[in-house]
Amino acid sequence: MTTALLSSAYCAPVQWFQKLNRYDAVVVEQYDNFLKQTYRNRCIIATANGTQALTIPVEKSETEKCLMRDIRISDHGNWRRLHWNAFATAYGDSPFFDYYADDLRPFYEKHYAFLFDFNMQMTMKLCELLDITPNISASKEYVKEMESGTVDFREVIRPKHPQPDRAFTAKPYYQVYAQRHGFIPNLSILDLLFNMGNEAVFWL
Repeated sequence: MTTALLSSAYCAPVQWFQKLNRYDAVVVEQYDNFLKQTYRNRCIIATANGTQALTIPVEKSETEKCLMRDIRISDHGNWRRLHWNAFATAYGDSPFFDYYADDLRPFYEKHYAFLFDFNMQMTMKLCELLDITPNISASKEYVKEMESGTVDFREVIRPKHPQPDRAFTAKPYYQVYAQRHGFIPNLSILDLLFNMGNEAVFWL
């Protein structure tokens, strides 16, 4: 049995979801320290002007370090409306945005207290839409040493300075703005879902 260890992620990139689909089990770390400028609270989409990073604002911790499971979402800047509008603008002309919109819009209408909970529930909904059924669970403590059969991707899948991942090759698929920008690899899973619909699973 092979297990992938992943950091929590907001509408994670295709590479992250590939691990959900290919490993026997997946453990999402909740006892690591929250780091800014990571996929924990950021997703990257394609727009008419190129890539755009969408970041969920979080409340400032009283201490310098705070566990991922304790990070609270901030309501600053009306981010829910801004993110949903960004999706609608970027993918309104994609083949499947309207098909999935009703499933995803509620996540931008309900208020979640904790980032980890929001990420996990969004992940499970995205798995349902992708028609994959991963064996996924949250860590029960911080994982320091890897057990046999466990592969640690916590530092591998990150927007800045990612480490090599020989098991992942970004395979091109239809993108709305490909003629303008060329194929942009490893965007948020939403990019793959909105562009490819029920065929998205074949890219995982």
